[in-house]
Amino acid sequence: MAGIKRLFSNDIGIDLGTANTLVTLRDVGVVMSEPSVVAIYNNSKKVVAVGEKAKKMLGKTPGNISAIRPMKLGVIADFEITEIMLRYFIQKASKKFTIVQPRVVIAVPSGITEVERRAVQEAAIHAGAGSVCLKDEPLMAAIGVGLPIEEPAPSMIVDIGGGTTEVAVISLSNVVESRSLRIGGDEFDNCIIQYMKRAYNLYIGEKTAEEIKINIGSAFPLEKELSWEVRGRDAVSGLPKTLYVSSQEIREALSDAFDQITDVIREVTEKISPELSGDLVNRAIVLSGGGALIRNLNLRITDVTHIPCFVAEDPLCAVVNGTGEVLKNYEFWSRENL
Repeated sequence: MAGIKRLFSNDIGIDLGTANTLVTLRDVGVVMSEPSVVAIYNNSKKVVAVGEKAKKMLGKTPGNISAIRPMKLGVIADFEITEIMLRYFIQKASKKFTIVQPRVVIAVPSGITEVERRAVQEAAIHAGAGSVCLKDEPLMAAIGVGLPIEEPAPSMIVDIGGGTTEVAVISLSNVVESRSLRIGGDEFDNCIIQYMKRAYNLYIGEKTAEEIKINIGSAFPLEKELSWEVRGRDAVSGLPKTLYVSSQEIREALSDAFDQITDVIREVTEKISPELSGDLVNRAIVLSGGGALIRNLNLRITDVTHIPCFVAEDPLCAVVNGTGEVLKNYEFWSRENL
């Protein structure tokens, strides 16, 4: 009977990210990738928009509407808004006429507390999930990029999301050593905002900082350095101001954040056994998540750790693809000891 019921429901995998939420359906693949943003009316709390439409309202809403990012540093900052957002994604992904509530796999940062884990689980149940299985992001990323995690030789994954960076060494399908650092794409943006204010007395918003990061951000010298036009508000005159910044400057602005990530990678490699450490040199480090798209970040990591490092083929979908694989064997992966 249970098998028949499954035919009438959609099992859903969710990468509930600080910046973006990705959704996959069992046997279908990724069906949704939208910003983790909800716009609501302040008085009634009625939803105006969720996802892409809501993100376009960030910093531009009238006084009676707020555009909110309910996830901060990889965890729930606003339970009510997160539940609204999850309900939107679950209902949009589910079949129109579903008899059975979907089983849901959600990837969460490995460093969150039990209280934070319960908050995610309860939000998903209230949003319409029949049952919820929470799995650590680095393990999901490793599965999603196709690393041979079941082998005794180590696999190392560094997943850089919007709010957190997850570093893990995995062997025999278990995490041997891991660290969760609350630095990611949002912190990169903040570093750029602070640099522009400090170096040029120029106020810019998150959207502009993100554009700079995407277009000229780099972690290691480029063969041909880049420049980008930046528009903002002069801190002294209060008037609009336009100037150009170089990729060297942005690299300098992001340097401290990159150093913290490489420090954590070294910390993890120092904690594993010499045998695993020796094997790791032959297996390399794999980068996933949106932060992996920063130019030459893999080269900076290799330069510091002396371990080869490369970017996964589809870094943005690594974690959600991992949840999709877990859905194929939900009963096994949902056991508490895994």
